[in-house]
Amino acid sequence: MPLLGDPGHQALVEHLKALSKRLRRPSAILVISAHWEASVATVTSSPAPSLLYDYYGFPPQSYEIAYPCAGEPALAASVVAILQSAGIVVNSDEERGLDHGVFVPLKLMYPDADIPVVQLSLLSSLDARQHIQLGKTIGGLEYENLLIIGSGLSFHNMRAFFAPDTAESRANNVAFENRLKNVVTAEDISEQARSEQLGNWENAPGARFCHPREEHLLPLHVCYGAASRAVDIGESVVVLNKQAGTFGWL
Repeated sequence: MPLLGDPGHQALVEHLKALSKRLRRPSAILVISAHWEASVATVTSSPAPSLLYDYYGFPPQSYEIAYPCAGEPALAASVVAILQSAGIVVNSDEERGLDHGVFVPLKLMYPDADIPVVQLSLLSSLDARQHIQLGKTIGGLEYENLLIIGSGLSFHNMRAFFAPDTAESRANNVAFENRLKNVVTAEDISEQARSEQLGNWENAPGARFCHPREEHLLPLHVCYGAASRAVDIGESVVVLNKQAGTFGWL
């Protein structure tokens, strides 16, 4: 929808285009997308990844989107090695393409597709603490000028996106967004406390309204784990009339 000119995604489109200009140009990109879950951590290792059109019922042009970026097998191998060294079971997959959680934001941020891209799966356990630990491990990667992107949404209730906007839905949306933003931006709490609050995200007001299923939130947990500190960027953007957060570490 962001690539098809949907007005409900226009603010997000503008935000992502502007965001890439605020970042130093990366030498490679590692993406954790909400749209890939595996029983063990899995990394794409193709030198020329295809695209996976993992959606249904959209116009024909949405299945003709191209993003001919290269893969980066050396980076994939480094991800595998560092996870294995931490005792985390990991696989590499040379066949799987990049899903729309990868190519949609990257087509907006880096439209020339001239930066190598590797994708890392979520764990199908959907355990928040496991994903923080996954991030802490990949945060130790020695790869110069690597950009790690967590591609999800801090609000992902599909029914609510297309249901009438009510005072209750707005209250749940805003309450959860405010709590999440406070947790990741606070500089007066310990990292142990921040990690515990993210691990217990379900206790936040409006949590299960905003995330009936948490796969779209967990890329943030991986990125937090990699940085293990308060964010440098904590901003809001409207997506389909809902508040969503965008968070980054520089």
